[in-house]
Amino acid sequence: MNMKIATILLLASTTALAACAKKAPEVLPPAPVETPQPGQTGPQVQPTGPMVGTQAHFAAAVGSSTTIYFDTDRYNVDSQDAAALQAQAQYFARYPQVTFTIEGHADERGTREYNLALGERRANSAKSYLVSLGVDANRISVVSYGKERPVALASDESAWAQNRRAASVVIN
Repeated sequence: MNMKIATILLLASTTALAACAKKAPEVLPPAPVETPQPGQTGPQVQPTGPMVGTQAHFAAAVGSSTTIYFDTDRYNVDSQDAAALQAQAQYFARYPQVTFTIEGHADERGTREYNLALGERRANSAKSYLVSLGVDANRISVVSYGKERPVALASDESAWAQNRRAASVVIN
């Protein structure tokens, strides 16, 4: 009989404990809101992408417009070049702290001296156009590499066309 009483007491206590079990609420309360501490403006967001003032940021912003191309023995800015330089001018207007160099290049034909002079005229032509669009001339330096830094190494019209260029390069 003691066994029956012990079993009944055990079942009764188990049932009593089960009745006291805490049930999960049907709706959870909202997450706590962080209040900024004095001197703090809110959550700090890490920027994504290239850092402002780098060549990568400039290239991401203007795309293939970092370089303009010229016809043989020419240094005039045509309508396609003007569109590319306008995209650059908009970037430099947005980031007035950025300084940059315009590199003038030529293809492999012609003497070293001729190509250095032609590269300089190409770079200065691009600079003048950017200045006419409102970019401060003091932010722009010019250098000519002539035929010394080709991007295409073949000796054909396609390679020469790629090497007749003025490239804008951000100074870090």
